Amino acid sequence: MKRSAAQIVREFAFPDVTTVHGVSYDGNNVWIATGDTLNAIDPDSGATLRKLDVPAQAGTAYDGRHLFQIFGDRIQKVDPQSGKVLATIPAPEGGCAGMAWAEGSLWVGQHRSRKIHQVDPDTGAILRTIEATRYVTGVTWLGDELWHGTWQDDQSDLRRIDPKTGDVIEQIDMPKSLVVSGLESNGRDTFFCGGGQSGKLRVVARPR
Repeated sequence: MKRSAAQIVREFAFPDVTTVHGVSYDGNNVWIATGDTLNAIDPDSGATLRKLDVPAQAGTAYDGRHLFQIFGDRIQKVDPQSGKVLATIPAPEGGCAGMAWAEGSLWVGQHRSRKIHQVDPDTGAILRTIEATRYVTGVTWLGDELWHGTWQDDQSDLRRIDPKTGDVIEQIDMPKSLVVSGLESNGRDTFFCGGGQSGKLRVVARPR
């Protein structure tokens, strides 16, 4: 297993944000779930560009057209322009955390169950399940690499896992006390990490 220390490139704090839950990326802006709103953030400056009045207390994903947002026991499909909830599907039972979009499916992390589910975005049906070894927070795909964040015993890391077996292939260790509550990649060389109750967003370089 390849292992390295996290290289934090940038760190953003937001005056009106106390907690960052889910994190996603639409190709231009980073979206953070802050509890009562989904906020679009400029990934270079950290400026808040706009807010959607959408309950947003867990994972966030983007499919190229729509945002998906976990809220309680359901997943909301959201118009990123108007903030209107277009549809809802049931979330997997058992406390969902992170979420990503890839291969026409939602990939939903369950925190304490240590699982990642591939979910049908139209029905909420669980297509398959990957077992993890630590609490799962954010989930993201970087190309064909499946990554998830962990947050357990006040220690977080980013883990690349085998999508079939769940085996850890690569691990990036965050500095002690810097937690990862949500995770997204830009698809190339960068991870965006939610900082939990610090209210911060951290940008971490993908190790070469």
